[in-house]
Amino acid sequence: MRGGASGSRERVLARVRAALADVPADEPVARSWERDYADSHAEGDTLDVLVDRLLDYKALVERVSSAELPDRIAAALERRGATRVAVPEGAPGEWFASVTARRLADSPGSPLSVAELDACDGVVTGCAVAVAETGTIVLDAGPDQGRRAITLVPDYHLCVVRADQVVDGVPQAVRLLDPARPLTWISGPSATSDIELNRVEGVHGPRTLEVLIVESAD
Repeated sequence: MRGGASGSRERVLARVRAALADVPADEPVARSWERDYADSHAEGDTLDVLVDRLLDYKALVERVSSAELPDRIAAALERRGATRVAVPEGAPGEWFASVTARRLADSPGSPLSVAELDACDGVVTGCAVAVAETGTIVLDAGPDQGRRAITLVPDYHLCVVRADQVVDGVPQAVRLLDPARPLTWISGPSATSDIELNRVEGVHGPRTLEVLIVESAD
């Protein structure tokens, strides 16, 4: 069986190679599906779209200034009743200037165990990029985001998004991201539906996503 399948595969690949024999290896590929979003919206409009999409996905959203950010992070965690939160090692310390909850740092050299993550009330991270049109936040395991696991195990994810990280559409985001990095694309809280379309939240990640969009330095 396996030998037959392998033989069929090689025959198909041989036909593909023969069909492409006269095509230059460096021939540019036309991507007619790719739209240019460079001038789609002014910054404020783009942020409005992102907020609208996130709310549609049942995420919690607030627009803040960088000066307000530490207090808003603290307030969000207090509203949640969070007393233990996971934090990636590279998250800026000034984010937590007003936070009273215990912070458990996660680093490559000293990762939190699954049990420790499960005991956390939430996680606070940054992001790599956010897509307004789809309401998607992308993590790439950068220093302020950490491992994928720390945003999947806790039931609450508080994500800080800077205005300059927000793009209009997916093609723009893809151009900014490194495909060699572990990418996590988040569109709202974790949710799935069974065959009868009963919505269940929290199966594959946090049931609550809260986003703080940092608009300015004021």
